[in-house]
Amino acid sequence: MKTYLLQALRLTIVLIVLLCVIYPLIIMFGGKLSNGHGDGETVKVNGKVVGYVAIGQKFDSPRYFWSRPSAAGYNAAGSAGSNKGSSNPDYLKDVNSRIDTLMKYQPYLKRSDIPADLVTASGSGLDPDISPEAARIQIRRVAANRKLDEKQVESLVENHIQQPLLGLLGPKTVNVLKLNIALDELKK
Repeated sequence: MKTYLLQALRLTIVLIVLLCVIYPLIIMFGGKLSNGHGDGETVKVNGKVVGYVAIGQKFDSPRYFWSRPSAAGYNAAGSAGSNKGSSNPDYLKDVNSRIDTLMKYQPYLKRSDIPADLVTASGSGLDPDISPEAARIQIRRVAANRKLDEKQVESLVENHIQQPLLGLLGPKTVNVLKLNIALDELKK
């Protein structure tokens, strides 16, 4: 019995050192090699930090491209999904409310044209990206509210489409913060 206790104690100590010291140090040093040096990649305008590349922000003015809805209220400290299933009445109410808002500001749309990512929150509640389709259906509204040519806004969207990692992993996306910053710079 004493032999098994000593083996268990040694294994516990080895795992504590491995998982509580060595692994976190590897992750920390790996983060220091990434963009943002482990503190998150910031987006700056005129030298001032306006957001983070990987954290979604709320944009609800008709003059801007709208972000994906957030179940966390765009609060990075409270990152979470809603955990509501697709048949949950509260969830359906939220989705229908978002569809109604989109239809109010873009009456030319059909409900079937609205991409899911504009009316459903992501798993983290902080997704900074939307699909190219979600950006494209907003071009007409944004151009009209800014009195810009639709082709100019469409070109801006097309230039902000990010390709999948290595051309294979993940979908094409558009970072809403970067797109809206570029939109503000069109008038300058």
